[in-house]
Parts: sequence; structure tokens; C-alpha cells
Amino acid sequence: MAQAPATEEAVNMALAMPALGVGCHIVLVDGTPVSEPRNIPSLVDRRTGALHATLGAFLKRLYTARIRNAEVEAEAAAQIALLQSYGLRLTHVDTHKHLHMFPAILRPVLRAAKAAGIHAIRNPFEPIWSLNATLDAPDVRRAEVILLRRFESKFRRTVAEEGFTTTDGAIGVLATGTVNIATVNALITAMPEGTFEFVSHPGYRDDQLLRVKTRLLESREIERNALMAIKDYRGLDLVSFADLGRPAEQNAQNVQI
Repeated sequence: MAQAPATEEAVNMALAMPALGVGCHIVLVDGTPVSEPRNIPSLVDRRTGALHATLGAFLKRLYTARIRNAEVEAEAAAQIALLQSYGLRLTHVDTHKHLHMFPAILRPVLRAAKAAGIHAIRNPFEPIWSLNATLDAPDVRRAEVILLRRFESKFRRTVAEEGFTTTDGAIGVLATGTVNIATVNALITAMPEGTFEFVSHPGYRDDQLLRVKTRLLESREIERNALMAIKDYRGLDLVSFADLGRPAEQNAQNVQI
């Protein structure tokens, strides 16, 4: 995230590890814009100058034609440019709440990324095999993830048309908040050949996290410990978005964390 309380700390950590793949997590909802609010009025709450607080509020505006594509592109470009101004070499883009799965958001995000020299993007759709291997997720979330898959074919066509690369899908999306070592084992055991991004939210449950408005608290510690075990699995090639498009070893399973 280009405009968040820990952005500067994260940038310093990334600069200290030049081999680390770093993307821009474009925030169009529930955050602070980089652009002047008056320049992106369709994206901000007029009362606060902040981005609309909830996904529901954003989607209501999107599907009543009140979100302007040009403003999405401008804000995405501003966030990418801010991170690049620190000296970061960004490998890809994705979006907060996976908003780029919606066709009206995808195109302007791709345009902003391409203009900044970025040509890879997260595939936010979880494959059926991964959904079937995720056993402990709430039924409502499972239904939401499955219903949103209807945008996948359009996503793949648009990404290809714009000359971008992406993965074969994202795993762990359904399991958000419930990832543990059993989940990791089930997903890796079921994984076919291909390149998949493990979408994860590891962290430390400290005083700083407790001040953040999030449901992911205790789960971050559990998830961090579970992800540490991935390096012990054989047959996996851990890669970043910078490696997409490069020849991979035959019969390899590639995982991006």
C-alpha cells in the first residue's frame, strides 16, 4: 500500500532486500488516496476526503455508473508512482479487496500499470481444486468466492489483450482468516502443476495491529507459522512475479507467497 501507516517501514525493508518481489497493492476503498480528493471525486467520500469506507459502498457506486474510469486510472497511477519514487522496482500490481476482478476496474488499473512499466498482475480467482481442498471456510464466504468466478474468463481475456502476465490462480483466498498448517498441507497436496499465488496475511498480534480495524488478529500469528513450513515441501519452486514468463522446470509446482 502506497499510503498506509507502515508504508515507509515496509519500503525500507524492501530496499534492504533487493531480491524480494514487491508489488503495488492499489487501494481504491477503505483507505487514504494519494491524489488530491478534489481530483478524484467519484472515489472519495465528500465528508471525509477518504476513499469510501466499505466494499459495499464502492460496488453500489460502481454498478450505478458513479465511479469514473479515468479517476481509477489516475489514483492507481499515483499510488504506483509514489512507491516507485522510493526506488522500488515493482514486479506487479494487485488491488485491495481484489477490486480488479471487476471488468470496469481492471482496464484502468492495467493502463496505469503499463504506463509505469509494469506488466504482471494478480489473478484473484481461486481454482476449483483449491476451493475443494479448503474445508473449514464459512459457507457464506465460499458462496461469494464461487459466484465471483463468473468474472474469470473476462479477466483472462483482458489481461492477455493488454499484454500482461499472471498466474494460474490464487489459493488461500477462501481460507482468509482460517489458514493453518492443515490448510497449507491440504492445498499443497491437492495442487496440480502450474503457477499459483498463495494469498496470505501473516503478521504479529501486537499493540499496533490491535489499533487497526481488521478481523484478522489471532489468525495472523497462526498463518505466519503455517507459511514457514512451505519451504519444507518437496516439488515446489518458490517464485515471485518477477519470474513469470521465465522458463520453469518441467513438472514443477510454482508458488508465490
